[in-house]
Amino acid sequence: MNDAPAFSRPVRVGTLPSEPIERAIEAEAEERAALAALYRLPTIAKLAATFAVRRVGRDGARVAGHVHAEFTQVCVVSLEPFPATLDERVDVRFAPPDEADETRRGEMMALDEEDPPDPIVDGVIDLGALAAEFFALALDPYPRKPGVSFAPPAAESESASPFAALPQWQEKPRG
Repeated sequence: MNDAPAFSRPVRVGTLPSEPIERAIEAEAEERAALAALYRLPTIAKLAATFAVRRVGRDGARVAGHVHAEFTQVCVVSLEPFPATLDERVDVRFAPPDEADETRRGEMMALDEEDPPDPIVDGVIDLGALAAEFFALALDPYPRKPGVSFAPPAAESESASPFAALPQWQEKPRG
């Protein structure tokens, strides 16, 4: 089994300057096809991201920017494919695995607290995997084609029920 991400753009943390560097990435056709299969989408026409990547402290990093995608989803009501787009903001801190794990083991986080850092794996942050993750998290799990609404089937009348005849079959008292 291949554990490599379908969309990968690695950046070595050790080479990052303290000033942000801009990175614009875009998935190739094969990468988009692999992600579409992974996320059970008919197609992904575009998956791109623009990130500002900077070193934080001695071993950490921060990635901020946005992910843009154009894709096709299938309506859960009509089962028709329809085009969709999303633009998702990204702001993620990264730390060496031991620091990231230590932060995650703490007490419960308050809702207004910043998320704990993600781990830096082998000194690398994968911007492609990050873009794919934010794309996947932003997908509507129950997409509806614009203008389509669900109408429940009309209720059947009681006389149409197969049990409607049961009262007629009751035993009549013998006299």
